[in-house]
Amino acid sequence: MSVFMDLNLSFCADKSRLRSLIETAAHLGFSTVAVNYTFEPTAKKKQEIPAPMPITDLMDQLPVVQGRSRPIRVLNRLTVVMSDSSHFRPTAPEYRRFDLLAVQPTSEKLFHVACMTLDIDIICITVTEKLPFFFKRAPINGAVERGVMFEVSYAAAIRDATMRRYTIANATSLMETCKGKNVILSSAAEKPLELRGPYDITNLGLLFGLSDGDSKEAVSSTCRSAVLHAETRWTASGIIRTTKTCSVTPIQQEAPPEESE
Repeated sequence: MSVFMDLNLSFCADKSRLRSLIETAAHLGFSTVAVNYTFEPTAKKKQEIPAPMPITDLMDQLPVVQGRSRPIRVLNRLTVVMSDSSHFRPTAPEYRRFDLLAVQPTSEKLFHVACMTLDIDIICITVTEKLPFFFKRAPINGAVERGVMFEVSYAAAIRDATMRRYTIANATSLMETCKGKNVILSSAAEKPLELRGPYDITNLGLLFGLSDGDSKEAVSSTCRSAVLHAETRWTASGIIRTTKTCSVTPIQQEAPPEESE
């Protein structure tokens, strides 16, 4: 049985809405989700990288995944929107707070840098506007060889007809170049109604130009590879992640107290 993941649930300050997003994802059968914090630096003023909210501040008990007996796993993810190469700071200690690191490059030059050199896990493909460049095989092959994933999100296509056209066009362009390799499909959902089940998403992948097998992997094994890549990246950098802000022990049944001898 496949383990499904959605590595992009948009963070919102409204705890009730964020809690509902996680609960809905568990109900739809996702075993792992990542709460995504988007950071868009500007040249005008200094901005602080957001700190992830501890999951214990959000809920006392993690919901159990539909069809499984285990609770959902919640990760934290940082996505840096890059309009300049200086916007990604590989040595920033704030990055260590997050389980996954992603970038969203806004130009062909930055896309090339992200594919070939940045120590990241995911490259986000813009879906809210027409891409200002064409994908080239050399940087994409470089990213694939380094184990970096390409992410296409679908929630924008649900919200707006124009964004739906951009999503399909940009996704199709990516698939023609990468041939379906290292592609993950995520929601980028801001509210529960924007979430779709894993099998609906695999059908959407067919629309984007993925094969049936690649489309299924885009919500399961390829996502798992992204998480493993992140864990390996942290280990290689000498960081031992013994505790995570996302971890909480679920309480499903109260264990009887032990008898003292």
